[in-house]
Amino acid sequence: MPYIEWRGGKCRVKWWAGEYLPNGRKKYESESGFDDEKTALDYGLDREYEVRHGTAVKPKNSKTLMSDYCWDWFDAQDLRPSTMRSYKSIIKKRIEPYWGSRAVGDITTLEYEGWKRTLRAAVERGEISAGYTKGILMVFGAMMDDSVTRYHLRTTSPVVKEKRGRGKYKKKIRAPKRPMEMVTLHRLATNAYQIWGYTGWAYIWTAAFTGMRPKELWGLQRCFVSPNWPSLDPLEADDVRREPDPGRYAKMPALRVQYQHQCIDKEHKLVAPKYDSWRTLVVPPFLHEMHTALLASHDAPWVFPGYRGGPLLGTKFEKTYWHPIRDGSPARKGQYARPEIPAVPEMAKRRIYLLRHGHKEWLDEDGHPRVATETRMGHELGGVEGVYANVTPAMESRIAESLQARWEKFVEEGKGVWLPPFPSPLPVDHSVRVPGQVRPGVTPGCR
Repeated sequence: MPYIEWRGGKCRVKWWAGEYLPNGRKKYESESGFDDEKTALDYGLDREYEVRHGTAVKPKNSKTLMSDYCWDWFDAQDLRPSTMRSYKSIIKKRIEPYWGSRAVGDITTLEYEGWKRTLRAAVERGEISAGYTKGILMVFGAMMDDSVTRYHLRTTSPVVKEKRGRGKYKKKIRAPKRPMEMVTLHRLATNAYQIWGYTGWAYIWTAAFTGMRPKELWGLQRCFVSPNWPSLDPLEADDVRREPDPGRYAKMPALRVQYQHQCIDKEHKLVAPKYDSWRTLVVPPFLHEMHTALLASHDAPWVFPGYRGGPLLGTKFEKTYWHPIRDGSPARKGQYARPEIPAVPEMAKRRIYLLRHGHKEWLDEDGHPRVATETRMGHELGGVEGVYANVTPAMESRIAESLQARWEKFVEEGKGVWLPPFPSPLPVDHSVRVPGQVRPGVTPGCR
């Protein structure tokens, strides 16, 4: 039971903090400044209730400065390297400068709402993007939630979750899309050939006909693409990341999405695909032939090396490759001479990631089962549908057939359409280990 006493015209309440002093006596905490005993008693009873239910916040803990808590919270996270980099940048640039001098327990909802308005004003001025602002608020909200539920620095979060349907409805504005046309892809691939040779040509068609994420393409090694895979699969039979039934693809050309290439702690490393979405993708015959010729034309460990032979990671891909492919480029002379490259207006200011979106459109357009489509995209179906659904060889075969039919229709209808000469195949002994094998978790060697 709380103890009430008057001090200098104000009421003070003391309650047991749930701990004992070194001498064995109970440790009490207190709060003063109340005008009447009932208010003080109710306050003390609330604190004892929190002690009994394990939700009590120690005064010294609530006074933890945000400048300390931000980084303690960050160090406790266990997320993918790219996510950790994003969180670190947000804390360093946006959260710590604004909240660093405040105690975690002193931040109020009104102060949070005011900060949120300043961020939205910055968006309207064009200083930051709406997506970046959403990320800032998400990180801060996670910090505050953890300060309540995990670290007991506060009793409630200052971030009030808005109830669905409350307030004025605002429709989410999405960038308009247009169907991914083969003619557009051909223009991109032709430009890529001028910039990057046959590797660029194959890169565009592979991105469009597999739906792989860009960094998955960057990390694609020659041992994981037909004709080498699955006969030269370097993974052990009991590796959980390995295709559970590689023999299934003995007669069905396929590639294995095993890694993505990322920069971690200033080192280039192979890491698991996003969401641990290891998967096998059947490829149409024309793409299998394209990959066969491409692998025979170089001995780099990567299927798609940069034009200097090294990995694409670290090449400033957007500026060096994608923007000239998409927006065009004037003619060049000298060591890197090339003709003028025309722009592709349909892709103006668009991300290369939209080739992945286009692949999903094709799969939906051709009527493939949802489980086959989502699995190919590296997604998992939730609920009962995800439990019962399964991708069968027949589904995969129909995907490869529909993609091949799309290619053949384009080539046939576009008679006279330009196709680059295949690189001259080199003698390759597929019975030996593929040279230049890159192992995960280490810095790949650059050529």
